[in-house]
Amino acid sequence: MTSIDPSLYLQNQQVRGTGSSTLGKDDFLKILMAQIKNQNPLDPMKDKEFISQMTEFSSLEQMTNMSQSFQRFIDTQNLPPLIQYSGLIGKEVSYPVYDQETGLVDRTESDIVQAVNQSGGETYLELESGEKISVAYITKVGEVDGNSEKEVEEG
Repeated sequence: MTSIDPSLYLQNQQVRGTGSSTLGKDDFLKILMAQIKNQNPLDPMKDKEFISQMTEFSSLEQMTNMSQSFQRFIDTQNLPPLIQYSGLIGKEVSYPVYDQETGLVDRTESDIVQAVNQSGGETYLELESGEKISVAYITKVGEVDGNSEKEVEEG
């Protein structure tokens, strides 16, 4: 009796996969076109079947477009903090000043943001006074009042 060569067993065969294991909208359209092209002329595809398949294709396309739009939205939400806070440049911000001895809020000060900088994973605002404060301490953001600028220039 002859034996079977072990390389012929299914478990020893190489998997010959091509492409991905999921069907996309292009694959669906190719299948639909092949189905239409190869249908029996004496028994064509029923209208209901064709409409159903076109509806499925349309739904697949809309879901793909929505997924791409959602991904673009997520990408824009993940901007670096430096860019997110750059809109504060030229704005007046208020922040608490803490008492050195008690550690409690002593007063609130306001100043105009000159620049935004990032170091050590933290984002800081550089103010006109030369002070740097973390964006985490900002309690108010507002437009620069034209009158207060004149008072500062005169005084």
